[in-house]
Amino acid sequence: MDTRTSLLNAALKVLEDDGEAQFSTRKICAIANVTAPTLYHHYGSADGLLSAAIGDAFRQFLEGKKSATQSTDPVEALREGWDDYVRFAASRPRLYAAMMSRVLDGAVLPAVEEAFALLIERIDAISAEEQLAPTVEMAADLMWASASAASLLHVTARLRKVPPPDAKVLRQIRESALRSILKPNKKVGPHEDSRHGR
Repeated sequence: MDTRTSLLNAALKVLEDDGEAQFSTRKICAIANVTAPTLYHHYGSADGLLSAAIGDAFRQFLEGKKSATQSTDPVEALREGWDDYVRFAASRPRLYAAMMSRVLDGAVLPAVEEAFALLIERIDAISAEEQLAPTVEMAADLMWASASAASLLHVTARLRKVPPPDAKVLRQIRESALRSILKPNKKVGPHEDSRHGR
């Protein structure tokens, strides 16, 4: 493994084990067994490495989504994409929180932009079948907001001193969002889904 990759992996370990607040050059260099000047040579700063690590993790997530078998039904494909996004936050809550923090700070993360473009593509497919009630842009905002809200339930579970959200709660959020974007004649059932692990 080359030094650049070792630093990236060390950064991800610190992020996922300790969170962004504990992200430090010293910790990363100790794990990667390099000196601080080596980190600066490859990434410019600890902040540069942090952005690279977050972007890389989400890029890997997107590659997995693209290679997975997707339903031919556009509504079901949208549902699957929503589940995948929330599952990412559930499995890597500290990383997801750091990613959202970067976005709020104005960082450009191409993988996040690509995820939103993929959402638009799936909603376009629903629109092409004349099943969409609002505009594509409004539908995308509603679905993105609902997935982000569900993801934050995982991120804030420890803060609220509660277990991770129940699968029924996540389904309710997802299906409510779907009902809000689909024409009334398109049936949206409860869609029992075991992919959240409950």
